[in-house]
Amino acid sequence: MRALPAFAAALLTVSLALAGCSMGASDGQDMKADSAAKPATGQQGAGAADEGRGEQLAKDGKKAEAEAAKTHVIRTATLSVEVKSVTKALAEARSVALDAGGVIEDETTERVDDSYTTSHVVLRVPEAEYDSVLTELAGTGKLLSRTANAKDVTEQVVDVNSRIATQRASVNRVRKLMDQAQDITDVVALESQLNTRQAELESLLAKQASLADRTTMATVTLDLSEWAKEEKADEDDGPGFLDALGGGWDAFVSVLRWIVVVLAAILPFVVALAVLFVLWRVFGVRLTALRARRTPAVEPAAAPAPSPSPDEDKGEGEGKQD
Repeated sequence: MRALPAFAAALLTVSLALAGCSMGASDGQDMKADSAAKPATGQQGAGAADEGRGEQLAKDGKKAEAEAAKTHVIRTATLSVEVKSVTKALAEARSVALDAGGVIEDETTERVDDSYTTSHVVLRVPEAEYDSVLTELAGTGKLLSRTANAKDVTEQVVDVNSRIATQRASVNRVRKLMDQAQDITDVVALESQLNTRQAELESLLAKQASLADRTTMATVTLDLSEWAKEEKADEDDGPGFLDALGGGWDAFVSVLRWIVVVLAAILPFVVALAVLFVLWRVFGVRLTALRARRTPAVEPAAAPAPSPSPDEDKGEGEGKQD
């Protein structure tokens, strides 16, 4: 009877031990499954990230290829045109530029010697309208000279775009390092690097904007001048009545002008002589009167008695004898 309870206790102990072993094995299998699942999930996330990065690189590559395939040209031109009226030609040039979608960048108009007017205008027009604008501007008058220049800057544009992409990535890396830095020395050093790289990036962006502006908008410099008066006179058949009348009037005005000039030249002398004459009349007469008053009056001497003539003497003698 005592052997039966002991056997039962031993059987219970063995059962509990077997149950514990089976639970430990199942826990280990669960942990292995979890650990296997986690790397799989990590690999999937990494794969997704790599796939997204690959798509971005593919997009950037396609964009770079498109930029490389596109030709970037800076177009400039200079026109010198002689017109009848600079004012009218200038208004027409403005209208042509604005209708083409361009702008007036600079304008200088001046009148030379009060005889004719000149104008210097700088126009910015879209590259697509460049040729048509040149044709219209050349037709405003007599074309004296025309200079056109086209400079291919495709390599510069591609190089600047590539450097901008690299610099942006560098700036982003430095910013991430700053977010992770904990030491103040590291933060200061990283901030200095960030400022330097940010300044380089801004310089590249400014260069990119300048290239984009010069390649999309062409520059046209227009010099306008009026026809000379001599050429206009040569075009006429000959002088007419109005020309003769105008010439006579000009001669009459010129003579009057010279007369006025001569009178103006001798006027100071006439005034000086008149002043001297007045002074002489005033002070000369007074001096003469004073001298006359100071000189004493002299009585005239008695005239000698006339001597008798011989005939009178004879008459007197005969009278005495009688």
